[in-house]
Amino acid sequence: GEFGLIARLARKAFVKKNIIKGIGDDTAVLPFSSKRYLLFTTDMLCEGVHFTAKDDPVLIGNKALACSLSDIAAMGGVAQSAVISVGFPKNISLRFVDKIYDGINRLAKKFQVSIVGGDTIFCPKILINVAVLGEVRKKDLVLRSNAKIGDQIFVTGPLGRSLKTKKHLSFIPRLQEAAYLVSHFKPNAMIDISDGLAADLGHILEESGKGAVIDEASIPKAPGASLENALGDGEDFELIFTLPKLKATRL
Repeated sequence: GEFGLIARLARKAFVKKNIIKGIGDDTAVLPFSSKRYLLFTTDMLCEGVHFTAKDDPVLIGNKALACSLSDIAAMGGVAQSAVISVGFPKNISLRFVDKIYDGINRLAKKFQVSIVGGDTIFCPKILINVAVLGEVRKKDLVLRSNAKIGDQIFVTGPLGRSLKTKKHLSFIPRLQEAAYLVSHFKPNAMIDISDGLAADLGHILEESGKGAVIDEASIPKAPGASLENALGDGEDFELIFTLPKLKATRL
């Protein structure tokens, strides 16, 4: 499976000793300055898996960049610049390509992310890979691995049916919400929901060496979503975060 493959590749990866965090969180965390870390992340989207050729190309572009910005948000950081690499089939129209980049640039402008390069190749299906650099103040960095016994678990919005409702294409990454959380509450642990509440909360628990109890009635569900949808659909791109009881009560 995907997670098993990632773990296998992580064991084989060469990593220098000065790296703060490599494989195993929403982004890599790299040394940068006396007060800040550099954040580095990438996401790849493939036609037929993450979108279809019949979807609105503006929204395809939005999702392509938004996925990586969501990762930066999960670390408590601010996105700075991105490179966009694309593979297009020979029969794709220039207008369709323009619309994809309209979606990318609209979101980039909203969050002041500079598009600074990339690559283009021929590909039988549309393929889009985005890599984003960001920054985070050292005191604001939030990892998956710091959840504590007694923490309460939060999500930033309703879950489930993202693919059915096309929310997975039109979502806005929770950068503003993450900035508010780190400045007012500093969560112990945080992750974005790409694989579903159960799987992504599971990543926090695995990295933190903890367990969790979830009250079914407290899970916020999107309209028409079942418990199974909320737990397993994925592609919600909300944030899961944990807070100790006093901060949780205050929030």
